[in-house]
Amino acid sequence: MGFDDSHLISQKSHAHFRLCNVSGHMTDLIEIRPENPTLHILFIPGNPGVVSFYTDFLENLYELLGGTASVTAVGHISQTKKNWEGRRLFSLEEQIDHKMDFIKHELQNIEVPIILVGHSIGSYISIEMLRRSSERVIYCIALYPFLAVNTESSTQSIIMRLARSPILCAAVSSIVGLLGLLPTKASRFLVQNSVGKTWSAGAIEALCSHLLQYHVMRNVLFLAMTEFKKLSETPDWEFMRGKRSRIAFLFGDDDHWGPLQMFDEISKNVPDATLAVEREGHSHSFSCTTAGSLWVAQHVASLIKNRKASSS
Repeated sequence: MGFDDSHLISQKSHAHFRLCNVSGHMTDLIEIRPENPTLHILFIPGNPGVVSFYTDFLENLYELLGGTASVTAVGHISQTKKNWEGRRLFSLEEQIDHKMDFIKHELQNIEVPIILVGHSIGSYISIEMLRRSSERVIYCIALYPFLAVNTESSTQSIIMRLARSPILCAAVSSIVGLLGLLPTKASRFLVQNSVGKTWSAGAIEALCSHLLQYHVMRNVLFLAMTEFKKLSETPDWEFMRGKRSRIAFLFGDDDHWGPLQMFDEISKNVPDATLAVEREGHSHSFSCTTAGSLWVAQHVASLIKNRKASSS
């Protein structure tokens, strides 16, 4: 897939941020809403579940669909700028329930079909949401999906050991929180010259404004711990086979969270599944770069357009 539609991105509609109370939990949302949508796209982030990391991607997707679809991204509980939850920790199952509550209470009057788009662990969450709300959700797109623990990944092994230790989690979160107390210019300089050398300005801002806080990092690590526990189980191939016409997967060429071994496993266990591999050099954290946000938005828009064409 080329970049033939890139001219549509010259004048983007800007996404709107708002806080929403979802079953008693203050939640970050990013929304773009046209007057008469024919679809509602609900985006589920990875971990960290800070929706502002995905602003460029969401705005690109909206424009590439010609303003025909409403777009909403729902952040994870307690991965917000303000500590609304009093340092409570939330598991993978609680985050799934939170997203289901959002559909039940916030989208109850939406009459158009819902398409779920998930990134990383958000892909797993989206597939679980399809399982629990199959009558509302017509399609699910899994981007760089984290669906099972990769025992060959040294990075996952390190993160797993860290996430399982409350003492190490508290220590790392405290260090991160101290970095967040630095002057804004200093924290941005550190990010730009370390993890964010190729990142967009928006991604750097998202990290500095949200991640450099004790309560957010504790929840990121606690969620990771419960992810590793759940995803040590064998994926539910029977469910995926039954829904294969309603699930599409995009894998990365070099991604330890969604390795090509999982691509092969899906190919073997879910015949005729919609599968693709991105070989353009974008990383798992595609939304942190301008080019990655555009390429993946084009891929998702193409899947949605093809889905609409085949069902019409």
